[in-house]
Amino acid sequence: MGRLVSLLFFTIYALILIFLLPLWDMIDRDTVDRIMSAANIVEVISDYITLKRKGANFQACCPFHNEKTPSFVVSPSKGLFKCFGCGKAGNAVTFVMEHESITYPEALKVVAKRYGIEVREKEMTEEDIRRNDNRESMFALNSWVADYFVRYLNENEEEGIPVGRSYFSSSRGFSQATIRKFGLGMCPGKGDKMTTDALKAGYKEEFLLATGLTIKRESDGRLYDRFRERVMFPIHNISGRIVGFGGRTMRTDKSVAKYQNSPESEIYNKSRELYGLYFAKKAVQQADYAIMVEGYTDVISMHQAGVENVVASSGTSLTIDQIRLIRRFTNNLTIIYDSDAAGIKASLRGIDLVLHEGMNVRVVLLPEGDDPDSFARAHSAAEVQEYIAKNAENFITFKANLLLSETDNDPIKRSEVTRNMITSIAQIPDTVKRSEFIKECAKLMDVDENMLISEVARHRMMSLGDSEAEAFIRRQQQQVRRENGGYNNYYTRQQQPTTNSEEATQFFGETPLAASRQTLEREIVYYLLKYGDHKYEIMEGGTILEMNVANEIINQLNNDELSFSDPTYSQILTLYRSALAENRMPTQSEIVNHADPAVCSAAVDILTMDDNYTESSIWSQKDMRTLSESDMLATGIPKLLWLYKSKTIMGRIAELNAALEASQTEDEQLEIMQELNNMNKLKVALSTHLKRLII
Repeated sequence: MGRLVSLLFFTIYALILIFLLPLWDMIDRDTVDRIMSAANIVEVISDYITLKRKGANFQACCPFHNEKTPSFVVSPSKGLFKCFGCGKAGNAVTFVMEHESITYPEALKVVAKRYGIEVREKEMTEEDIRRNDNRESMFALNSWVADYFVRYLNENEEEGIPVGRSYFSSSRGFSQATIRKFGLGMCPGKGDKMTTDALKAGYKEEFLLATGLTIKRESDGRLYDRFRERVMFPIHNISGRIVGFGGRTMRTDKSVAKYQNSPESEIYNKSRELYGLYFAKKAVQQADYAIMVEGYTDVISMHQAGVENVVASSGTSLTIDQIRLIRRFTNNLTIIYDSDAAGIKASLRGIDLVLHEGMNVRVVLLPEGDDPDSFARAHSAAEVQEYIAKNAENFITFKANLLLSETDNDPIKRSEVTRNMITSIAQIPDTVKRSEFIKECAKLMDVDENMLISEVARHRMMSLGDSEAEAFIRRQQQQVRRENGGYNNYYTRQQQPTTNSEEATQFFGETPLAASRQTLEREIVYYLLKYGDHKYEIMEGGTILEMNVANEIINQLNNDELSFSDPTYSQILTLYRSALAENRMPTQSEIVNHADPAVCSAAVDILTMDDNYTESSIWSQKDMRTLSESDMLATGIPKLLWLYKSKTIMGRIAELNAALEASQTEDEQLEIMQELNNMNKLKVALSTHLKRLII
């Protein structure tokens, strides 16, 4: 019966692999190995976030969860990353996969492209093609359409085309190099030309509609181009893939909207993208600050002028996601405003979010009549940078002066300004910065500093929501864990000593094992990965025997025909079984660069654990830190394996007891009772053996 259950499990698991493996197996192994060998994890991750060296490693705030204190660590020597806050871990490829929310083969292609490696794929079957998800199809369509718009702008002489070229080159002064860099183009004026050409090229109507490139008229079902007769600005995500488009009309009809953007889709969320960030991220890192402007042409003109650390919110108020995008590269943001007071006021509230995220915000006000586009076109890079340096002021001071200038010494209006400033200052998480701004605002607004301190404190207390309270508790818990030997939140140490009989009862009494089967499997994998090639000595029959950790674990599991229940740990176990059958030890690279990202993540997670790791209760009597490595392995490996066998047996006994209650015939009951009898004999034998180990 036990073998039947194991066979059933592996049949199901094999079926899962049959359907999942094609997703990463379309790229041949040689190509994958070349990509992994070429990928410098620091270079790859630096394309997305700013890393700062700390000793032999690099650190940053984690891009996968919100944090103020860096807990994301990259090891260039090991080619691994690990966040000790949220637990994310992996290699260069799995980082790209997680960050971009793409499949493993897509991430391989992204990394391969960065290092100029040609990706050779196996021939795709119809089933493989069918499995391609909608996101990839939409990305492919956007890429084709972007090229189509570029060709249409440059290669056609139809009516309207010269107007588009004139707009870019004459009206905006963009050079051909700039036009090529940003992929600027034009959509035909004929209502459905782009849609018709895309359909002829083999792209599906469903994706034309899903991306918003095409609109279907409800009255007659006719398809037409959303961006007809508009010059086009492709919108790239942080890795350079085109997620949407912005289009400016070339028509003079006032009833037509000047700008139109792609609607939100599976691949485009306006609040999560910043126009120009793909082109600006390296410059932002180098300058250690980002410049925020409003529109497409503002960004492009600044880049052309030689100031490249510039991004745009595309006319929307800043969102948390956009702020966190910037914060991956710098903590410093400079916002450039034109002299439109109404526009400045409309954006002030959004900047409180930037303060809340702990960023430093400065503001630059341009001369009357200028916007970033016109100012950049009229000045050199040095002049633009000099103007920014001379005229940038911190946001709190800027906001206070702006609002106070409109109060006309009206006490009611001044009190409203004070409340407004308190709201902004209360967003600042850093105590020292908050204190400095309170002092400055007290002077500017001629109010009592102690009153401001009190009101800011009250505002912060009132705004502390449940989620922030929970975050505070988590931070305290993490501090306790650090004080007790490391960041690991995956394990507990049970330090209270127990007697032999108590420990035996704990594991073999009527209650289930204290450690789950998956916990024990994880611990076995821990010893394989950390100590697989290590040796220890045991005494048997008066003879000292030298044992290899990996061989002993695999032999013991093979002898009892045991396999893991957890699919990820099972794959790691299979790697060791296969390698040892070939008389070799698996390399760390084989496991960390495994095609299944779950295997990679689990392996990195374990490899970066504290050396005092123990998740089950096998060290409840003796703390492993007091033992030498050889003694620790000699004691821990046999005990762990017997505990795992016991857990498996206990689980099987529970299954058999349930089956006995549900059985309908005497023959069924007899068969179950026979197996139960065998299981109970093994249970007693294991209990006796465990007591000997404890003694």
